[in-house]
Amino acid sequence: MNALAGISSLRRADVEIREGRFQRWLALIAGLSSVLSGLEVAYEHYRGGYSRRVLYTPVILSGALMAAGIAGFFSRKAARTFLPAVSFITLADGIIGFYFHARGIQRKPGGWRLPITNIVMGPPILAPLLFGVSAYLGLIASLLRRGEGSGNSLLPLPAHQHHWARALTGRHERIGFVQDIREGRFQQQMIAAAMVSAFFSGFEAWYSHYKNNFRYKAQWTPIIIAPLLIAAGAHSLKNPRTAQTWLPVISAIAMLDGAVGSYYHARGVIRRPGGLKKPLYNVIYGPPVFAPLLFAACGFLGILASLLRREP
Repeated sequence: MNALAGISSLRRADVEIREGRFQRWLALIAGLSSVLSGLEVAYEHYRGGYSRRVLYTPVILSGALMAAGIAGFFSRKAARTFLPAVSFITLADGIIGFYFHARGIQRKPGGWRLPITNIVMGPPILAPLLFGVSAYLGLIASLLRRGEGSGNSLLPLPAHQHHWARALTGRHERIGFVQDIREGRFQQQMIAAAMVSAFFSGFEAWYSHYKNNFRYKAQWTPIIIAPLLIAAGAHSLKNPRTAQTWLPVISAIAMLDGAVGSYYHARGVIRRPGGLKKPLYNVIYGPPVFAPLLFAACGFLGILASLLRREP
């Protein structure tokens, strides 16, 4: 009986995702993912001594987005008002942060004339844009429908009268962008988001591991998997079959690699002088603990995209 109940729950979840009725859970995911980004930013900026007040903004906004995501999980009104407002501000802050990081690289000796050296040794140039992925999820969540009130039926909600009228007359007007999202028809958009986040996260992994001179062979895995995920996404944009086959497989591999990477990064922190006796110091100056989980989030976006319907 438990197995049948589990299968029924999975089927119901699959239908709700395909029909765009998972606002509550995507709002919560957006909030929780912002915590990972916020913690990562917090100790990266701590290394810089918070020399500018603007360095506090992503830390504050990550907490605000977490609160908005949790509020959106419990409240329909918060999901429609508070969540998109905080998400939009967070996305804008990520773009501004990208400008400041690029300027920081330019101001290093040699500037952009020594791109590899200064990108590796300077502020992580794509980290602010990666932080914006959580904000993107928050914006999408604010446009979705909620799962509660849909009943226990596995059938989708009844179509509106004007939808039936178009079907009977044979006229299929192009519905709006927002309506596409509300009905779960934004697979290609989510695929593009997975591709972009995989590029950002893979690039971050490259220069982070480059600093360590790729001491361990496992450090090459995100560098290899990220392009594979991007390639699978690019092919999925044109081929729906790829979106149902290769995309979820490679996305699952990315999630697994992120989980394994988190273990190695945590082990690296523990193995530093002082280990757990100096947790704050070793977390700040050791390998970035949450970076692999952000890479795993790229895989999550790919799997979520594979469950959605395509734009008409």
